[in-house]
Amino acid sequence: MHARTVTVRGDPKAVEDGVAFLRDRVMPAVEGLPGYVGLSMLADRDSGRCIATTSWADEAAMSATGEQLRPLRARFAQILGGPPELQSWEIAVLHRVHEAPDGACTRVTWLRTDPDRVEQVLDAYRLSLLPRLEEMDGFCSASLLVDRWEGRGAGSVTYADRESLERSRTDATAVREEFAAAMGSRILEVAEFDLVLAHLRVPETA
Repeated sequence: MHARTVTVRGDPKAVEDGVAFLRDRVMPAVEGLPGYVGLSMLADRDSGRCIATTSWADEAAMSATGEQLRPLRARFAQILGGPPELQSWEIAVLHRVHEAPDGACTRVTWLRTDPDRVEQVLDAYRLSLLPRLEEMDGFCSASLLVDRWEGRGAGSVTYADRESLERSRTDATAVREEFAAAMGSRILEVAEFDLVLAHLRVPETA
């Protein structure tokens, strides 16, 4: 499975308008497209940074919709008030214990590793990191998106509420840094978001 992310660093005051546009305009437009398996949106209401993700059954389905959805991406960015940053990924791991409730929050970690070591990183993520994440209070789900050619990854962990996310920070930092060091990976950024839309039919891959 594959995913396309659109990141916009926009105006915090425009976040709710961006959510409404995705829910009322984008979702109906993509629901009937071949290979579509879901849409989600993360938002930092303080900074205005938003990440919208569409998920697809395979790379061909994702690629086939690129031009068709361009006007919607442009309008989404215009509403939020910032330029769109587009990235394509493989959904390498998805593990869901609970559906994310209203008020759920997500921590995203971006990392880079040697492209030749991506498969090794994925195996270690599934076997050693996921069980430790799952033990954390409020854990709902985790996913790892990768670009194998570039050696890039984006790992997301969703918690039931803001309080659980905040309580997990110390342990999550220790686990994350230990994992990166063991894998020879470099952590590029860590950010926290509200999970404002989660309409996913992506099956488990872990």
